[in-house]
Amino acid sequence: MNASPSPYQIKAFTFAAREESISAAAKALGVTQSSVTQHIAKLETRMGTQLFIRRRSGLELTRAGKELFSVSDRLATMEQLVTEKISDYSALTDGHIRLIANAPRPAMPIIAQYGRLFPQVQIDFTLYNWTTAMTLLAERQVDIAIVTDPEESPALFTHELRRSNYKAHMLKSHPLAGRKKILLADLQHETLVLPEDGSLTQKVVRRKFREHEVRLPRILRTTTFPMVKEAILHNLGIGLLLENSLFPSDKLTAVSVTEMPEGYRDCIAIPADKRELRLIRSFLDVAVEVRAGGGM
Repeated sequence: MNASPSPYQIKAFTFAAREESISAAAKALGVTQSSVTQHIAKLETRMGTQLFIRRRSGLELTRAGKELFSVSDRLATMEQLVTEKISDYSALTDGHIRLIANAPRPAMPIIAQYGRLFPQVQIDFTLYNWTTAMTLLAERQVDIAIVTDPEESPALFTHELRRSNYKAHMLKSHPLAGRKKILLADLQHETLVLPEDGSLTQKVVRRKFREHEVRLPRILRTTTFPMVKEAILHNLGIGLLLENSLFPSDKLTAVSVTEMPEGYRDCIAIPADKRELRLIRSFLDVAVEVRAGGGM
């Protein structure tokens, strides 16, 4: 009977997966790179499969690696919770948060305030579409996601930050900009600027046009929300976006759409077992403070 993998092998693998780097994992664990490499190699030999694909951009988990990480990361989280429970609850001096969001807002104001309060904590922040964000959460590839209407799951803790409506964002010089409300039919001969496939916005917009039997206009797809804003500013079309997803511009206005009155929840979503980690709690507390102060 084969011996069980050592806790050092599991820890080396887990931190390498978290950091997507052997050197970063070694630094986090306080050991040498060769030690991390050897532990991972022994674990791969023990399992009879490759756990990482080594790329120039960093480590990428294989299918087997993702399956193992979904378990080992929970174990590492529990160990961290135990350590925090028995350690001194002094001020945060360091740490690393992997954060993703669907749009720049409300994430950016929270990150800015957190950075002022905890300058020693490193935050890795990336924008992803809704579908990818939910996948990364499920695979535990991130610590925190700020997403619109996250999927309900017992594995996730969610906290609502605000609600907002979809509006038509356009230049103030646009002929429709002077109206209080517009209809979807008013957009049939316009170009719609939307985020990439997989975004919640694409799903909502396509569903609304289909439900109200309105012909979908020409669509200009972009990769990120900042690109959507740039396209609107350059008069490439009208953006159907949540009201507060873009930072204000004195050149743009947002007009209500009659067929889109629903409010959508912007939430913080966290793997449920990570909720009590000190870093995660501190970020959630700051988010609540920013919301209360109207900074979103």
